[in-house]
Amino acid sequence: MQDIVATINSYVWSSALVYLCLGAGLFFSIMTRFVQVRQFKEMIRLLSSGKSSTEGISTFQALAVSLSGRVGTGNIAGVAAAIGFGGPGAVFWMWVVAFLGASTAYVESALGQIYKEVDDGQYRGGPAFYIEKALGQKWYAWIFALSTVLATGFLLPGVQANAIGNAVDLAVGGGTLVQSPFGEVSQVKLFVGSVVVVFLGFIIFGGVKRIATFTQYVVPIMALLYIVSALVIIGMNISAVPDIIALIVKDAFTPMAGFGAAIGWGVKRGIYSNEAGQGTGPHAASAAEVRHPAQQGLVQAFSVYVDTLLVCSATAFMILITGAYHVTGVEGAVSGGSLVMTVDPNSPAFTQLAVESVVSGVGGPFVAVALFFFAFTTLLAYYYIAETNVAYIKRTFHIPGLMLILKLGLMATVFYGAIRTASLAWALGDIGVGLMAWLNIVGILIIFLVAKPAIKALRDYESQQAAGVEKYSFDPVALGIKNAEFWEERIRQEKQKDTG
Repeated sequence: MQDIVATINSYVWSSALVYLCLGAGLFFSIMTRFVQVRQFKEMIRLLSSGKSSTEGISTFQALAVSLSGRVGTGNIAGVAAAIGFGGPGAVFWMWVVAFLGASTAYVESALGQIYKEVDDGQYRGGPAFYIEKALGQKWYAWIFALSTVLATGFLLPGVQANAIGNAVDLAVGGGTLVQSPFGEVSQVKLFVGSVVVVFLGFIIFGGVKRIATFTQYVVPIMALLYIVSALVIIGMNISAVPDIIALIVKDAFTPMAGFGAAIGWGVKRGIYSNEAGQGTGPHAASAAEVRHPAQQGLVQAFSVYVDTLLVCSATAFMILITGAYHVTGVEGAVSGGSLVMTVDPNSPAFTQLAVESVVSGVGGPFVAVALFFFAFTTLLAYYYIAETNVAYIKRTFHIPGLMLILKLGLMATVFYGAIRTASLAWALGDIGVGLMAWLNIVGILIIFLVAKPAIKALRDYESQQAAGVEKYSFDPVALGIKNAEFWEERIRQEKQKDTG
C-alpha cells in the first residue's frame, strides 16, 4: 500500500506542479499589481466589517472557517517535515509560496464570491461552481467536485487525525498495545480517535452555522496562544535569531542542502498549510455575506499571511532555534541539527522536542493540545468543503442520504487515520492536495484568460474605493461578467427597492 501511494504521489507532485504553483502565484501577483501588498491596510479594515445574514456568515466568520482549514497539522507536523526532508531552506520557499500565493488566494476566493448560489437557505460556492459558470465546462466542474469530496472527505482528514493521535501518543506514552481489526495499536490512539470522532460528529451534524460559530472563537485564540508561546521560546534564544534567518536563506540555495529538495518540500508543505491555489479557501469565502466579491478575496489573501508568515514561521523558528531537527534526504543526510532523531519526520515530534528542550516536561503536552485544536478545526473545514461539493453534485443527482453517507464516511476516516502511521496518512493527504491544486490552478488560469472576472472585480472595487463610496456595490453585467446570477438578482432587487 505504501509503495502504491508513493508512486501515485510522485506523479501528482512532480516538479511540474511545484513550478505551476509558484508560476501561478507570480502571474497573479503581476496581473493584480501585487494586490497582497497594495491592499494590506484594506485587508485589516475588512476583518471587522460585515455582518452575517440568514443565508451567509460574516466576513470574520468566513476568515475563521478558512483559517480553520489553513491553520492545522501543516503548521506543526508539516513544517517539521519540510525542514526534515528539505532542510532549513524549505522555510524560505514556504515564505515565497505564501507571498505569491496570497494573490492566488485573492483570485480564487473572489471567483467563489462572484459565482456563488443560494442553496437550501445558505450560500454555496467554490471551484466547481465557478468552473461551470465561468467556463461552461460542467464535466471539468464535476471532476473537481468528485476529487474534492474524495480529498477532503476521505484523504486529508486522516492526516489531521493522525497528527493528533501521534502527538498525544508521544506526550503521554503509547500505553498497552491491543489487537484490533487494523493490527496492533496503542490504547492511547484508540481513545484519542474515539474522542475526536464524538466531538466531530456533534458539530458537523449541526451544520455550517455551528461550524462557523465554533471556529470564530477557537481559531483566533489557539493561533494567538501558539504564536505567543513560540515568541517566548524565541525570546529566550533571541541572540540566535540572526543566525537562524541567515541559515534559512543560505540553505535555500546551496546544493549541499538539496536545492531541489528545499524548493519541493517548501512548496509542497507551504501549499498544504496555507492552501493557496488548492481550491479549499473559496468554499468558505463563498459563504460570506459581503457587499462586493473583492472584499472576501482580500480577506482570504490575508489569511495566507496569518497561516504561513505567522504560525508556520513560529514553528520553524522553534525547531531551528533549539536545534531540534535532522534532515534525512533521499540520498542520505543532506543537512542536520544538533539533535539526531529516529522518529518519522512527518510526525510532530520535532516541534515537541523543540519546546521540551526549553521547558522540560511541557513540550509534549503543549504541542499535543495545540495540535488537537489546530487539527480538529481543520477537520470541520474539510467537512464543510466536502459538504459543499456534495451539494453541487446533488443539483444533478438527488441521491437520498448522500450527506449522511459523507458524515459517517468522514468520521470513519478520522478514526482510521488516528491509529495509522504518519507516513501513509501524509502520502494520501498529499495526493488529495495535489489533485485539487492541479485542477483548480489550471481552472483559474483558463478563467483569467477567457474572461478575467476576478481582475474586473478588483478594478471595480478599487475605483469605488478611490471615489470614497460608503456603500459598495457589484454589478456583474456592467462589468461584462456573465452567469453571476446571485449578484444580478441582488442588483435587480435593489433597483426595485429604490424605485418603488
